[in-house]
Amino acid sequence: MAGPAQTIEEDAARDLRFAARPDLASAIEQWLSWLTHERRSSAHTVDGYARDLKDLLRFLEQYRGETSTLAAFATADRNDFRAWMADRNKRRLEPASTARALSAVKNFVRFSVKRGLGQNMALAAIRNPKLPRSVPKPLNAVEADDALEAVTDLHETDWIGRRDLAVLTLLYGCGLRISEALGLARRDAPKPNGTLRIRGKGNKTRVVPVLPVVAEAIDDYLKALPIPCEPEGPLFLGAKGKRLSPRLVQLAMQKLRMQLNLPETATPHALRHSFATHLLAGGADLRAIQELLGHSSLSTTQRYTEVDAAQLLAVYNAAHPRAR
Repeated sequence: MAGPAQTIEEDAARDLRFAARPDLASAIEQWLSWLTHERRSSAHTVDGYARDLKDLLRFLEQYRGETSTLAAFATADRNDFRAWMADRNKRRLEPASTARALSAVKNFVRFSVKRGLGQNMALAAIRNPKLPRSVPKPLNAVEADDALEAVTDLHETDWIGRRDLAVLTLLYGCGLRISEALGLARRDAPKPNGTLRIRGKGNKTRVVPVLPVVAEAIDDYLKALPIPCEPEGPLFLGAKGKRLSPRLVQLAMQKLRMQLNLPETATPHALRHSFATHLLAGGADLRAIQELLGHSSLSTTQRYTEVDAAQLLAVYNAAHPRAR
């Protein structure tokens, strides 16, 4: 039976045959297969890269008025690629989305060159759009606690409320991405004071310590779960017994925002930001936080120092008698 990554690969390849001639369609299928089986990219990454390449090919067909072939793609020049990026901007797509799309296209070209399938010399001269330096937007400790206390009240079904509490506690208590949490298998359920082995972005593995409160929340959910849960099956299940959808966790946070008057930035990922920010405020070492979050670069983790400094400044301005 095909796994989820292989299914995504096949669907993406089929979708990318929309108007491409056989030579380009074959190159694309080989690329997606390489991403899936050799690079071991996640299904989410393969699907995203396929959509980004399709976006470019569709644009070039309309802009240049010719069918997508390897030869046509090879002759696309800087003006063509800049026009595509300008079109994405006109469609109000975020610079970060366009940067990712450009990275996907360059990845396809590098693969094609190595396999002798084709090339495009102009693409190397195209720079990524400038990205605004974003600062993580965590919940404060009170907001995070309020969200965890209130989440079970969102559902009339007891086990579903316990499930959502377990998921949010895991995100906040271990600093996981939502995809990492929902990708856990039943056999991964942690013990108090145990650890979790997490496979994150780029298939990099890290070990995360588990607080007793996290293990207890997951154990309470499993005890209330009325659906059979196989060791190799997903840890977190939806009402129909399938792997829990990230959208349902996002909807739970959306309801909590309305109920608790939380900021619009209160998302499942904000709990990961809260984990890092609150550790930093408590005196944790930046390198240790980097390891716990699975960041490949320390500069990514250093963004949390800006959040911490901003919070200290807010406290100072609110408390100092000469601040007003």
